[in-house]
Amino acid sequence: MTRVYLFVEGQTEQTFANTVLQPHLSHFGVYLHGAVLIAHARRNGRVHRGGAIRYQPMKDDIQRFLKQETSPDVRFTTMIDLYGLMQDFPNFDSAKSLQPRLRINALEAAFYQDINDRRFIPYIQLHEYEALLFSDIQCLNSQFENRENQINELATISSQFESPELINDGPQTAPSKRIIQHIPEYENRKVMVGSLAAEHIGLPKLRSRCPHFDEWIKKLESPGNGFEYATSPVPRDAPRFHQRKITLRNPNEK
Repeated sequence: MTRVYLFVEGQTEQTFANTVLQPHLSHFGVYLHGAVLIAHARRNGRVHRGGAIRYQPMKDDIQRFLKQETSPDVRFTTMIDLYGLMQDFPNFDSAKSLQPRLRINALEAAFYQDINDRRFIPYIQLHEYEALLFSDIQCLNSQFENRENQINELATISSQFESPELINDGPQTAPSKRIIQHIPEYENRKVMVGSLAAEHIGLPKLRSRCPHFDEWIKKLESPGNGFEYATSPVPRDAPRFHQRKITLRNPNEK
């Protein structure tokens, strides 16, 4: 059985992983360990997790796990938001001008190269976790009373985008910010509501509406298979780095 360690940004993602992803992946012979909150600092030998994220402590923490777990049948992955991504993230500046899907491919490829381990499967959420809820935003009716009008307004917003993953990442227009603008109480209840709503929507609809998320789930379902980062087509003036394909191979292969 393949085992997977998942590093997540916050408690909402942690709960979602433990209640939705873990039972799903078990049907594919994949054991997902309890999701690990990303490290944001290390002081006096102690790792501090959750809260504001900086790249270097996160990288150091992932690499510590990689060194401790040397088995080829173990995988390591992440679930972090593109919105608010740390500016010291690899390739951050040169990827900034790319369209969202190209940008995410370039950032994940740079992340994989920087971690430098075949067992690592990088995943960055377009644009943040709450984008998944826009797959069927009406699910919030089961969590909030007397908010039908506000939720209908959110559904109108969702209909303006090809995919919820393309709802952009501005300070006022990121998916979570849009929800909070219409339903302020979501901010204090997001850990519970965010995971329950996604569970209510169900993985099939989440995957059909969010293609980048679906690609990640496929990789977790078959972590022994090789896969490629699709990074084309790219703008002609994009950095050369974005025109490369990076293939993750099965570490059991010689």
